[in-house]
Amino acid sequence: MDRWMKNVVFLMMMISMVGFTNGSLHYVGGGKTTWAPNVNLTDWASHHEHFYVGDWLYFGFDKHSYSVLEVNRTSYENCISTDFLKNVTRGGRDVFQMIEAKTYYFIDGRGFCFQGLKVAIDCETSAPTPSPAPAPAPAKNAAPSLFGSLDALSWIFCLSLVF
Repeated sequence: MDRWMKNVVFLMMMISMVGFTNGSLHYVGGGKTTWAPNVNLTDWASHHEHFYVGDWLYFGFDKHSYSVLEVNRTSYENCISTDFLKNVTRGGRDVFQMIEAKTYYFIDGRGFCFQGLKVAIDCETSAPTPSPAPAPAPAKNAAPSLFGSLDALSWIFCLSLVF
């Protein structure tokens, strides 16, 4: 692969990584493999996390035993796995991005919903904005910072030219 193509590939990878970092990543149940019947997912979702548009949910589980289905409220309440909205299951380490403010409902599609393997996630429009902190006064005789003058995409572009 010639240098120009390497630069294009590197730039595309960096841009895709920047796009993925929008929003927070939440491990459903609090751990890397906690999409399981013995985890209190209702308590986790309602007391330990806040969810906003753009956030990602990570479902970690044994793909041979469990699955993840996005369903409507009625299917969630009655553990109905037919007519699901989306099958999130891909390989046991699956992600789902919440793209609108609403309540998202997820159940296991292999019968463990009846044992509590389900969760409702209330997704809000945006995180509350903290009040801005006062800007620190510049140090006397301080030279301008090169890093402060370029935004992230400019740095990615510059790095792509180097590699």
